Amino acid sequence: MSNNDIFKKLRVALELNNDEIIKIMELVNFKITKSELGSFFRSTDHPNFKPCGDQILRNFLNGLIIYKRGPRAPKNEQKD
Repeated sequence: MSNNDIFKKLRVALELNNDEIIKIMELVNFKITKSELGSFFRSTDHPNFKPCGDQILRNFLNGLIIYKRGPRAPKNEQKD
């Protein structure tokens, strides 16, 4: 299973549209355009198909955690 397949399945399962995915990516300071994003969801024989790299998927998953759970809480200072 390719990164593109995983990305497509997560998009469908979570009912996310392109605007929401772009916002999720911005949560981890990763900029992506709608046209770049659309190229990941095309069929492999389409001329504008682009393989989804590990960095794209990793940033999406990290952003998804923040989107669903909220930002990480700051670590408490250790008590003496």
